[in-house]
Amino acid sequence: MINVITNSKIAKNKGLRTWLEIDKSAIKHNLAEFRTLIPKKTKLCAVVKSNAYGHSLVDFSREIEKSGADWLAVDSVVEGVRLREEGIKLPILILGYTLPEKLSEAVEADLNISVSHFEALEAVLKIADEASQAPKIHIKVDTGMHRQGFMSADAPKLLKMLAEAKRSIKVEGLFTHFAAAKNPAFPERIKKQLAEFNEWVKLFKKAGFAPIVHAAATSATILFPDSHFDMVRIGIGLYGLWPSMETKSFAEKKGVAKNEKKEAGSGGLFLKPIMTWKTIVGEVKVLTEGGSVGYDFTETLPANSKIAILPVGYWHGYPRSLSCIGKVSINNELAKVVGRVAMDMIVVDVTNIKNIKVGDEVVLIGKGGDGGNSEPTAESLALVLGDSWYEIITRLNPLIQRFFI
Repeated sequence: MINVITNSKIAKNKGLRTWLEIDKSAIKHNLAEFRTLIPKKTKLCAVVKSNAYGHSLVDFSREIEKSGADWLAVDSVVEGVRLREEGIKLPILILGYTLPEKLSEAVEADLNISVSHFEALEAVLKIADEASQAPKIHIKVDTGMHRQGFMSADAPKLLKMLAEAKRSIKVEGLFTHFAAAKNPAFPERIKKQLAEFNEWVKLFKKAGFAPIVHAAATSATILFPDSHFDMVRIGIGLYGLWPSMETKSFAEKKGVAKNEKKEAGSGGLFLKPIMTWKTIVGEVKVLTEGGSVGYDFTETLPANSKIAILPVGYWHGYPRSLSCIGKVSINNELAKVVGRVAMDMIVVDVTNIKNIKVGDEVVLIGKGGDGGNSEPTAESLALVLGDSWYEIITRLNPLIQRFFI
């Protein structure tokens, strides 16, 4: 169970060595920013799968529900049922595959089920007659990404089956997913997918269906207004991160993005990262003669180097691949990771940081305090690794306490 406390000052009193702080005002800000990009009639679905991208499934969902999201999207029945048990009332869409034995549970919890192939549709139809209510389904179609989804050749059979089952199931939605919307350098690929999806929309309407039509995730919402349809699915953007550096760069050139220092109402889109991951200094020592640090002696420091030991490691979600290259922020100064990242500890070079002592707060991801170069952001860590910041944040250990402040 994830423990979430609403006052970060409790952290030290609770004896915590590491914790995450989630900025509730930033959540509201990011949601409002995306509202400015879409028509008023277009619904906004907050994607909260994978523990809300590492931010706490239940508590983030509560905040985004209070802030005015229209829908939520999860990966599985397990996530959806958990939200219902915690009192979440918004419509919930399951994006991932639902096991046949979990379908009745999904219906009982009033969850919308994604159906992307005939076996899944047949499984829904099998339980429909005995269900307490008509199962609500969203048909997913493959327009080019080639993961989930019915192919265009499946349309005649699919529409026939849906028409015959109108009394037992409810076709609540029709959707697809773009393969390359994060890179605006290749708009033709998105346009091709959009064209195929529009054909699907026409077929469904001609057959007498009126589903909620949705295609755009965060990047397409920013870059391709033609993809907004009836609803957009915003994931990474609600957490204050850009889908890609290409998206951000393109948006800035087009005047979609704006700098935080610009005046309110100046136009554009400004995202505020909502997460800060913190730990403390557990030990400080001076290597008067210098020496190698950590497992395998992977890095050697000169004489009189000062190091700090931090009680976090790869078990907590700090990537082992940041050994010798990662950076953290202490007293608004950057400190480099030296030696191997261990399971529960990392060592940082604090030779040039004054007045450092045991118990000092350390920022692993987020605001360093001065708003400048002392911010080890999820993006900066990922770029050093040639990795994805999606992975950096979603792999943070769910047992770490989250503080919504």
